[in-house]
Formats: sequence, structure tokens, C-alpha cells
Amino acid sequence: MKFRKKPVVVEASQYLPGVLPQGCFAREDGSAYCVTIHGQTTEVASGDWIILESGDPTKAYPCKPDIFYATYESVTEAP
Repeated sequence: MKFRKKPVVVEASQYLPGVLPQGCFAREDGSAYCVTIHGQTTEVASGDWIILESGDPTKAYPCKPDIFYATYESVTEAP
């Protein structure tokens, strides 16, 4: 059997030192994490893409850059 991933548009920002994207939370030690829609706390590393869960800007999950670029392509929005 073969499967194709359904096309879906996501809101994502890259986590870099000093830049805390929406959906990420900082700890006192300088590390960061996301809370998924399932309530799981997930660590975030520099360079990870943070993908917001639909409908809740406080819920997100990280995606490693290589997987992100292999899975998603940029969408140009119409004016």
C-alpha cells in the first residue's frame, strides 16, 4: 500500500537563541519547551521549527530542521 501526506498549511517559526517563538516557553536556565495539544512537555533545541497546533496558540510541537524542510514548503499568501 502507498500513502501520501495530505497537504496542510501550518504556522511555524524557527527557535533560535534569543528568539522565543509563539508556542514556546522559556525556563530560568535558558532552555525552552513546548506544550503539545495532548499536554506533553517537549524540549526545544536551537534551530528547531515550532509548529503551532491549530486553534490554540499556546500549544505547539518542535520539528527538527531536516524533517521540516523535507516535509513542508513555503506558502505565498495572496495580498
